[in-house]
Amino acid sequence: MRAGEAFEPVTFPLTRADLVAYAQASGDPNPIHQDEDVARSVGLPGVIAHGMLTLGLAGRAVAAWTDGAEVVELGCKFTNPVVVPADGAVEIVVAGSVKKVEDGLVTIALEVTCGDVKVLGMPKAVVRA
Repeated sequence: MRAGEAFEPVTFPLTRADLVAYAQASGDPNPIHQDEDVARSVGLPGVIAHGMLTLGLAGRAVAAWTDGAEVVELGCKFTNPVVVPADGAVEIVVAGSVKKVEDGLVTIALEVTCGDVKVLGMPKAVVRA
């Protein structure tokens, strides 16, 4: 990997069933991730995906791009919710490029979007080359 190298974007469909499965696996049963009425009652536009699920999808893209290299850092700010419809799926698109290669570590700048909206702020990953 070289600085400036861009990776092929990866698209992940996300459904309400995925949110239920993630809630069970993560131990995060917050109803804003499953119940439309509760989500709207707290000012959200609808049921939203768990932020950590969205970041986890970014991590899956990094693992695919780097052939499973050790991820030593993965982080972001959660800036915009991913609203998941009751029927069908929403698509999360993860794009990335190599920003720096130094001392055996590769820093990858990420862009994670849903529609035309960036849903993660300043997402990045660092992998051991």
